[in-house]
Amino acid sequence: MEISATGRLEVRITAADVGKRVSVRRMNDPAVPGEKFTDTVGVLASWDNGVLLITRKSGETVHIAESSLVAGKVVPSAPARRRGPSATYQELAHVSTRAWRPVESERLGEWELRAASGFTRRANSVLPIGDPGIPLDGALEAVRRWYGERGLPAYIQTATGAEGTQELLCAELERRGWEREVTAELWIGALAPIADRAEADEVLLARDADEAWLARYQRKGVSEVALKVLGSGPSVWFATVPGSSDGAAPAAIGRCVVDGRWASFSAVEVDPEQRRRGLATTVMAALARRALDEGASAAWLQVESDNTGARALYAGMGFAAHHAYHHYREPAVPDGGRYGSS
Repeated sequence: MEISATGRLEVRITAADVGKRVSVRRMNDPAVPGEKFTDTVGVLASWDNGVLLITRKSGETVHIAESSLVAGKVVPSAPARRRGPSATYQELAHVSTRAWRPVESERLGEWELRAASGFTRRANSVLPIGDPGIPLDGALEAVRRWYGERGLPAYIQTATGAEGTQELLCAELERRGWEREVTAELWIGALAPIADRAEADEVLLARDADEAWLARYQRKGVSEVALKVLGSGPSVWFATVPGSSDGAAPAAIGRCVVDGRWASFSAVEVDPEQRRRGLATTVMAALARRALDEGASAAWLQVESDNTGARALYAGMGFAAHHAYHHYREPAVPDGGRYGSS
C-alpha cells in the first residue's frame, strides 16, 4: 500500500486512472466479524457515482465504495515469467484462434465474428481484439444481428489477467447485461520437457480424425461442420492409443496443432477404466515430439478453472497460467426472446 512520509496510508488513485492496474485497501464493514481491511489488485475498470469497479486477474469483478478506501496506488503490470516461454496476449489470441477455426467469419473493424453452426463457443463467438470501428453499443447490436441471422446466440470471448487483455470490455458488457457463462485459462509451457516425459511407441499419429478417434471423443455425433473445425489449423495431428481389443474404442486420444513456434494440445481424453496409467502424458509426449520435428518450441493449452485433475497434470508438466478467458452471452430481451433473432 502507498504510505506517505508521515507513515500514513494514502489514496493515490483517481478516476483518471481507469484502465490502469491498481492496488487498493478498503475498510470492511465493522459490523461483520473478520479482518479489518481487504486488499484488491486488478484493473480499475470504472469509477462512477462513488463506486470503483476493479477486475481481478481471474476475471472476477469487485465493487468498492469510494468511501471505504484507505489506500490505493497504481502498480506495474505483473512481472515477466522467469521460466518457460514468454508471449503477449495478442500473440496467443491469434495463435489459439488459428488452431480452432470457424467455418465462417467476418470482420467488424478489428473484431472477428466467428460461426460454426454452434459447435463449441470458441468457434461461435467474437474475438474482440482492437477497435470494432464503431461505438460499442452499435458494435454489440451488429454482433447480435449477425449471430441472430445464423440462428445462434451471440457470444463474445474476452480475456483478463495479462497485458493488453479486456478488463474494461468485460465491465462494459456486464453493465449492459451480458452474462458470463464460462471461465477457463490458457496455460503455456516449454515443449521439449513434454516430449521427454514418456515413451510413445504405442501412439498412432494421423492427419485426420478417423472413426476410432471419434469413438473416444467426448462430443458424440460429430457433424461435418465439427470435423472441419477439428481439422482446421496450420498443421494438425491426431493421436490415438489403440484399445485393449479389436473394435474397442481407443484407450486415449489427443489433438495437436503446430503453428510456428507454438504447439497446442486439445481433446486429450482417456478411457475412464484406464486412467492413472500415464496415457494422457504418453499421448502428449508423442504429439510434442512431432511438433518439435516441425520446429515448435513452446506449447499452450486451455483448461477449465474447476478441472482439478487436468490442472495438476499440466502443472506437473511445467505449464502455468498465462491469462483467463471468458465467454459472455447476449442478454435476453424483456419478452423472453433474444436480440437479433429476426
